[in-house]
Amino acid sequence: MAQVDLVNRDPNNLNGHVKAEFEDVLGEPEGARSMDCVWKLSFRCFNIWRDCCYKLATLFCGICIAMSWGCQFAGIAFNHVWCITPSLTKCQIDCIVFRKCYFMCIDCCVGPVCEACGLMLSRIKITKA
Repeated sequence: MAQVDLVNRDPNNLNGHVKAEFEDVLGEPEGARSMDCVWKLSFRCFNIWRDCCYKLATLFCGICIAMSWGCQFAGIAFNHVWCITPSLTKCQIDCIVFRKCYFMCIDCCVGPVCEACGLMLSRIKITKA
């Protein structure tokens, strides 16, 4: 069984768009600045509450949600392995037969017309005067 990486928890950068750092959410421009103590306490409060709420949410919901996603992806894998891929293979095999019939009809109906037009137009000679 594969081991879980406890250091790099998003190796494929699936959630790189989620900006949850203080600097990504709050910023004071020049000319509109709070007192330093307020900014420092805001930074601490933000990080404490973000971490606390995230950890509680994952504690209460994370395992159940992971089980749900596991079941859903198992269903997707099952459908692809046992239903979708065999159906596509069957369709591909059926299309080969239809393609042969189509080309046979085109060859029988359109082929002689094209050949006759080709023979008529092959006698045309263009000369520069």
